[in-house]
Amino acid sequence: MPIVVPPSPGGSARTPNMRANRRRDTAPERAIRSELHRRGLRFRVDLRVPVADGRSPRPDIVFTRRRVAVFVDGCFWHGCREHSQPPRQNSGYWGPKIARNIERDREHDQRLASEGWTVIRVWEHEDVRAAADRIAGALWSQT
Repeated sequence: MPIVVPPSPGGSARTPNMRANRRRDTAPERAIRSELHRRGLRFRVDLRVPVADGRSPRPDIVFTRRRVAVFVDGCFWHGCREHSQPPRQNSGYWGPKIARNIERDREHDQRLASEGWTVIRVWEHEDVRAAADRIAGALWSQT
């Protein structure tokens, strides 16, 4: 069986750019965490949530007692319908990669929901206070 090597994201100049992309502690994530903390809410950050089947998701913000998982999604990486545009360069690499990210997001949502978690997805372009209101609303609705 031949080994299939996926195309690379670009030339050698692209490598430092890709390494600079953070998996956690992005500016939108920090802004939402700061607003939640200012409101007196306490949470865990980047906590692996064990699920019965498959890969354990790592929500950006986790309220363990209330079983609320918050993901702060970047428009490019997660295919925002409002802001994401198909990449003009190297679309053979980026198109499937972003499609797989979206698919994995849905899988994580389903796995967490099946284990009794409330999943909240926040886009990076959302207003911080509105996102915090939505998160707080989910927390208080479970009391």
